[in-house]
Amino acid sequence: MTDQQTFWKRLDGINAGMLGSTQHLNFVPMSHYADPDQGALWFITAHGTDLEKLATAGPYDAMHIVGDASGKLWARIEGQIELSDDREKLDEIWGAVASAWFEDGEQDSDVRLLKFTLTGAEVWSTTGGLGFLYQVAKANITGAKPDIGEHFTLSF
Repeated sequence: MTDQQTFWKRLDGINAGMLGSTQHLNFVPMSHYADPDQGALWFITAHGTDLEKLATAGPYDAMHIVGDASGKLWARIEGQIELSDDREKLDEIWGAVASAWFEDGEQDSDVRLLKFTLTGAEVWSTTGGLGFLYQVAKANITGAKPDIGEHFTLSF
């Protein structure tokens, strides 16, 4: 499996991260929807949020930081955010998480769709859980460094 395949496969199991502009460093928790075919993450936000306000002026550099609770993926993802009016994509990704935030559902006039086109990522892909504990125990017995997985960078 390639590094990119590992990244997308493991990212698919993570529901959210911290998203923000690289210029302002004001990160907020956001649910993302992975789209490997377009090399993008999609976000649903509301009119008036900082993320939406910045995007009204055009695409901007952003970062999304994710971590998997089981410890199998940690990543700093870089790219550009822009507003999108892709109704098909909104229909595709709309679900219970988004519904909880918008009184009138998908048709709410405050719904905004953001496309985050990836340009790069720094990724730590680990064995997680018991595999991690085994590697630490083995290292303490043998004196060797633990093999906790892979660290790589990606360009999109």
